[in-house]
Amino acid sequence: MAKIKIENVVASTALGDELDLQAIALALDGAEYEPEQFPGLIYRLKEPKTATLLFRSGKVVCTGAKSLGEVKVAIHKVAKQLQEIGMKVTLEPKVEVQNIVASSDLEQEINLNAIAISLGLEKVEYEPEQFPGLVYRLDEPKVVILLFGSGKLVCTGAKKPQDADDAVAKISEELKSAGLLR
Repeated sequence: MAKIKIENVVASTALGDELDLQAIALALDGAEYEPEQFPGLIYRLKEPKTATLLFRSGKVVCTGAKSLGEVKVAIHKVAKQLQEIGMKVTLEPKVEVQNIVASSDLEQEINLNAIAISLGLEKVEYEPEQFPGLVYRLDEPKVVILLFGSGKLVCTGAKKPQDADDAVAKISEELKSAGLLR
């Protein structure tokens, strides 16, 4: 089966009731806060390489992680730094995955026109003049797969890594049974 690589995990949580973004911007090196451009504060970590968006409401979005473990480490690090500068925050908040983006390779070129016809028009969008990939929406797991003629694919919308695994296995199986994949 095709090997899956997680490219990005986006997760959200709440660190507290309210965050003073101006004070955080002044206290944390590298924090970016321009409220006229974007309502949140952007704080990047080098390890794990992530960007954390902090909002006045206390809500936090972490992006760029390669696993749920990295998300938790990043959020804990940010929470600890906020605590050290005197903010009242939760150190171990409940983290909810919003989206996992994964990539894979079917290891052979594929005919997107034939696939568009075979998979059925109700679940497929393919307009090569607009975008070079075929967009395939699965109901179970509820994800979107972008298929490219090179055989490479991107799976987005997964809530857990298993969703991406299942989706790639499913699309591979459908393509094989239609005679479109070795």
